[in-house]
Amino acid sequence: MKYIIKKSYVDVVGVIWMPPITAATRYDLNDYHIRNMMEGEESCTREVVEQWLATNSGDFQSITDFSASIEMEDNSTVNIPWNNEESECTFLDCMFPSED
Repeated sequence: MKYIIKKSYVDVVGVIWMPPITAATRYDLNDYHIRNMMEGEESCTREVVEQWLATNSGDFQSITDFSASIEMEDNSTVNIPWNNEESECTFLDCMFPSED
């Protein structure tokens, strides 16, 4: 028997509310989130994800950058890279700090 697991997520770097410091998180998306994100949209673009984040990332006072991998209903995958390559390093540093 073969199982296929589809996983959609948005990785975010931004400034949280208190204390106002740079932080990161991963939002795991389910089918409901993706349908909500795509409501009224023809294709999944960086702007569509950015708009969804504006109303669904309350832990952040501002979002600096994000990347996403989203599995669509037609079994295609939309990959949205970081706008700034340094953001990926910041994300990794926040999520997996060194043990020095």
